[in-house]
Amino acid sequence: MRTMTTHPFEGVTHVPELGAVPDQFGTVFRRFDDQDSGCVSYGLTASGQRWFVKTASTPEAISSLRRAVSFHQHVSHSAIVPLVHSFTADDGLVLVHSWMSGEVLYHPTRTHRGGRASAGSPMARFRAQPLARIHSALESVLAAHLAVEEAGFVAVDFYDGCMLYDFDGHRMMLCDLDEYRAGPFVLEADRLPGSTRYMAPEEFVRGAVIDVRTTVFSLGRALRLLLDAGDEERQWRGTPEQLEIVRTATAVAPKHRFPSVLSLVNAWHAAA
Repeated sequence: MRTMTTHPFEGVTHVPELGAVPDQFGTVFRRFDDQDSGCVSYGLTASGQRWFVKTASTPEAISSLRRAVSFHQHVSHSAIVPLVHSFTADDGLVLVHSWMSGEVLYHPTRTHRGGRASAGSPMARFRAQPLARIHSALESVLAAHLAVEEAGFVAVDFYDGCMLYDFDGHRMMLCDLDEYRAGPFVLEADRLPGSTRYMAPEEFVRGAVIDVRTTVFSLGRALRLLLDAGDEERQWRGTPEQLEIVRTATAVAPKHRFPSVLSLVNAWHAAA
């Protein structure tokens, strides 16, 4: 796992109860307890720094966080929020990430959906940025997935809820990549978790192969959605050449897509 400077969780391998974690290690300044993932997370101030602490107690959420630990053991990039530490509890699992400034571009919860197109929403504000800033943010997304590809992982459940944008520093970071998995693999369920706006057709087919071309599809959808001025995909702000690259990346049949993230990135750069 990626190691960082000394932190208040260092040396902690197990605690009795998840609920006692916030008070045991610091002061909560924000609580996220309405997440559709089933996790309860905290913004925690400890040792003079801020941390993002995510806890899981249900079998599904614990499995997801275990995948996150594996992912961060293999993948590191400056545009991916790093995992600092993890430890177990009698009733679950705890992950500790660095706290990063910014706003998630889309934040679905168990009680609230939609809102991407609302004037004051993070996504709407992001889309209103100058094109140069949007392209810079997209470069971070693509570069991070080059590291994902190099490590042999594929994107699962990647969508705008994983995109953390700092509107003051004009910086894009990726977070909550908990479902990313070593690939390729065969889908053994009826579908993978994720937003249908970003998911490839094979992610809904039991027995389908999920590989780097699936990642290419999700990235193509990210390019399409973030370079549009609206939520209906009718106000493309890119060039015709870039739109053609998006079309290739999001072809229905995997064999018609770019064969790798690297080939997608190279084509995108050539179009620019």
